[in-house]
Amino acid sequence: MTNIGIIGTGAIAPAYMTGLAVFPEQVTVVACADINMERAKDFAQKYNIKAMTIDDLLADDSIEIVINLTIPAAHAQVSLKILNAGKHAYAEKPIAVTLEDGQAVMKLANEKGLQVGCAPDTFLGAGGQTARRLIDEGVIGRPVSANVFMMSHSPDSWHPNPFFYFVEGGGPMLDMGPYYLTALINLLGPIRSVSGMANRAYDNRTAGHQAIKGQNIPVSIDTHVAGLTLFETGVVGTIITSFDTWRSELPRIEIHGTEGSLSVPDPNTFGGDVKLFKPETGEWQIVDHQHRSDIQRGIGVADMAQCIENGELHRANGAMSLHVLETMLAFGKSSETGQHIAIDSYAERPAALPKNL
Repeated sequence: MTNIGIIGTGAIAPAYMTGLAVFPEQVTVVACADINMERAKDFAQKYNIKAMTIDDLLADDSIEIVINLTIPAAHAQVSLKILNAGKHAYAEKPIAVTLEDGQAVMKLANEKGLQVGCAPDTFLGAGGQTARRLIDEGVIGRPVSANVFMMSHSPDSWHPNPFFYFVEGGGPMLDMGPYYLTALINLLGPIRSVSGMANRAYDNRTAGHQAIKGQNIPVSIDTHVAGLTLFETGVVGTIITSFDTWRSELPRIEIHGTEGSLSVPDPNTFGGDVKLFKPETGEWQIVDHQHRSDIQRGIGVADMAQCIENGELHRANGAMSLHVLETMLAFGKSSETGQHIAIDSYAERPAALPKNL
């Protein structure tokens, strides 16, 4: 059993508490902290855990892994504090908002012999693992191409604090790209190079949430990013992430092989229908899941705890998160320079989960 602490008790924290409760033999959350101590106390009372200051939580020798649920711009800084306190760090996505900061996190972890984990862990759900099994078993033959589309009109209409989505560290690629790119690496392996183009529809947006309705939201980053990815295996992928689309009927993820095609469910969920097209059947067919359907956010932390205990590399690991970060940032760099961008980092394709797990 591994004791867990949480820093940041905002909107995503309840989902982690629910998800971690599915794995009582691996992990237990014992404490939380927040820069807003009253919010931490309310959260602690709700979940029957201890509310602590951040410094006190990091000084608690009984806590082995700290989950970093702060805003994206603070992820690297907080993860460095966690590692310097001698604890393993697991962060919400992305691992950092600059490549240099992400590399600094991984460098410190390696120097201290500690592990870094990072969301998303949705690829470990029944949907992502069912698609992975079909590819590994050769059901669609050799994968040749992938199509990925995340089309939306952004969180400005509903989010109570949407401002960070439209500054450095935000945007559709850094916000939602981790789900899609991590899913692709799980299915197809690491990425070799990318090319991209980006723009934005608006320089200002208007908040729609009742608490801040009508407030101006300045937009300082691109909000529509389109790109191509070349995988180590030779697979060519097409990806679009957009905050500038009113409606779309495009699929979330499709993988096309020499002997069939896969429709993969929304990578921001753990389940969803996996559909298989084979030329001999001539139609899409839903494939039954062979993995647990009750898991939620937190399986990556539980897997991390178990793998640390067993001396193994956990699946939602820092190397993959750094690879995803470099890839996401490369789309913007390609758009600015008009060049293909080589991806220098490397991440092993994470091990598949056994059936019925």
